[in-house]
Amino acid sequence: MLPRRDFVMAGTALSAAVAAQSSAAQSTGAARRPVRVGVMGLSRGQSLALDFAKLPQVEVAYVCDVDERRMDSSVKQLQERTGGKAPKTTRDFREILADKDVDALVCAAPNHWHGPATIMACKAGKHAYVEKPCSHNPLEGEWMVQAAQKFGRCVQVGTQRRSSPGTQAAIKLLHDGAIGNVHLARCYYNNLRPSIGTGAEAEPPAELDYDLWQGPAPRRKFRDNVLHYNWHWFWHWGGGELANNGVHTLDLCRWGLAADYPTRVVSSGGRYWYDDDQETPDVHSICLEFEGDKQITWDALSCNKHRPGYFCAFFGDEGSLELEANGGFRLYNRN
Repeated sequence: MLPRRDFVMAGTALSAAVAAQSSAAQSTGAARRPVRVGVMGLSRGQSLALDFAKLPQVEVAYVCDVDERRMDSSVKQLQERTGGKAPKTTRDFREILADKDVDALVCAAPNHWHGPATIMACKAGKHAYVEKPCSHNPLEGEWMVQAAQKFGRCVQVGTQRRSSPGTQAAIKLLHDGAIGNVHLARCYYNNLRPSIGTGAEAEPPAELDYDLWQGPAPRRKFRDNVLHYNWHWFWHWGGGELANNGVHTLDLCRWGLAADYPTRVVSSGGRYWYDDDQETPDVHSICLEFEGDKQITWDALSCNKHRPGYFCAFFGDEGSLELEANGGFRLYNRN
């Protein structure tokens, strides 16, 4: 496993290199052109495409999805947002990688594509923004780091809550000792999700390239209750609520505690609510222990919306801090 210090140093060096290239272009009077991105996966990716389209120095050059039924709506929304030309459309993201005028790939495909698509993007000379979790399994994450280093590319993972000014202010307070020594952080994600039912094997829709959707994953026959969201609840392609939304709060808790890799992890849970095809837990609890007497607990409920969404809390020997998903936070004394 690559040490965290090496990963941070590599990322800093890559960012500095890009900044230096930009400064050099400006100092020589070179005309600035927009950063051109191609967006892969038009579920979550459509929201990202619209956000990128807001930026004056970014052009969404491609939208890509293996399901052709998503293309027209995506293009229409982007044109309405920008008033500009329509992006190119493709079912195969490799067309984006082959275009020398594209600077970066935005990967919002299912989890099993995150690692391979990012590695392929780096090899093709593209930078990458990849949705969380960074990979379907830890080994692919290591390969992604190696690819970014080898090909000198910037890779960013979509843990965007780190960019919230409120969250940054809260983390700074923790690191500055506002609640004293912090040994425990708790977080959860609650939602009220319906049953996915019992699917049946069927022929994929004609508009869907199911073979390309499966991509690097071992082949399984198409079932009519998997696409385009329920793949999250199958280990073959997803990682349950932990990989879906737990990533965000666990990331913030680890940041707040200034913790590195856990020394011990305990996990418990199961499928308690529905008798359906879901494989991942709908009730899930984990506890992570770290060096320095630090601990994080995370809980998830898929069938109860009491205090819905994300929540983090930090407990110190001089007080506590609660952090909301939107970056709002509250400080409490020890009483």
